[in-house]
Amino acid sequence: MTIHVEDLKFQCIIGILDFEREKPQDVIINIAIEYEYQKSFINYADIVEIIKEMMIKSEFLLIEDALNEINLKLIKEFNTIKSINLKITKPSILPDCKVSLSNYYKVQS
Repeated sequence: MTIHVEDLKFQCIIGILDFEREKPQDVIINIAIEYEYQKSFINYADIVEIIKEMMIKSEFLLIEDALNEINLKLIKEFNTIKSINLKITKPSILPDCKVSLSNYYKVQS
């Protein structure tokens, strides 16, 4: 099974530039989680809450760190996860484009 959460949008402090540390900015999260369905499911509402809580509380400097930390938290919380494809977008950081980073994580058995 694969859970897809697309275009999850909220505000948080993220970034290394001075103005990014002063007030929250929009971020957009897209995630696909492949997991082994074994008579129990992974609740997508739980996934959304974990991601939002981590991003808001942690105030990451780098998107790279946010990607890695979210991955670690999710695979720790849900032992049936096989892989995670995670993308974080900052839609308003540059005036003429959206900026994103993504990574694919395969869980080692």
